[in-house]
Amino acid sequence: MSDVPPPTSRIASIRNAFFTGALLLAPLVVTLWALGRIIDIVGGTFRPFFESYLPDSLQGLPLIWDLVATLVIFALVTALGFLSHYVFGRVFLRLIERSILTIPGVNAVYNSVRQIVATFGSKNRNLYNKVVLVQFPRAGTWTLGFLTNKAQSEAQIKAGVGELWTVFVPTTPNPTGGYLLMFPPHEVIELEMSVGDGMKMIISGGAVVPPWSEKKPAPVVPPIR
Repeated sequence: MSDVPPPTSRIASIRNAFFTGALLLAPLVVTLWALGRIIDIVGGTFRPFFESYLPDSLQGLPLIWDLVATLVIFALVTALGFLSHYVFGRVFLRLIERSILTIPGVNAVYNSVRQIVATFGSKNRNLYNKVVLVQFPRAGTWTLGFLTNKAQSEAQIKAGVGELWTVFVPTTPNPTGGYLLMFPPHEVIELEMSVGDGMKMIISGGAVVPPWSEKKPAPVVPPIR
């Protein structure tokens, strides 16, 4: 018995083509309808304020003036948004921040969140070069840290033990606090995970583990003799 489906009839093909075209046109129709409604509501509301000042020959174009009024209103609202963001917004944010800091208990949580955002924001994220694995607080106990510098300054040189790398080991779950440690390079294991994944793992207390696929070495092919 053949499993080949029967050929589609001409009526079914026309029906499928019609519904396919309707689905393609539906988003465009809805978008144009919504845009028309916005222009009609916004422009139609503000058009009477200036239409009386137009010449009689230009008052017979309501759709155009509705569109112009809508664009003007959008421009004014956008300008107000920029103004409030860069001027009034900062003032209001400072007042809100001061009010929050006066509430006992809430101010501690707010300060912690603000420190986390400031520490791991885009401006300070570049301070951490790489996620590393070090033995801390004792040998045999491993923890995540961030390699912050390989430069050899006064502290590293005066230690008198050779080259030292600077590693910041944050605490969990609040990574704004931690320990500034210096390790010999052979005691620092550099990991492949990104700084963002390392932050997630530390803040979650190890509950969020970034995925990783071990790269196996390529097989050694003996030379042809």
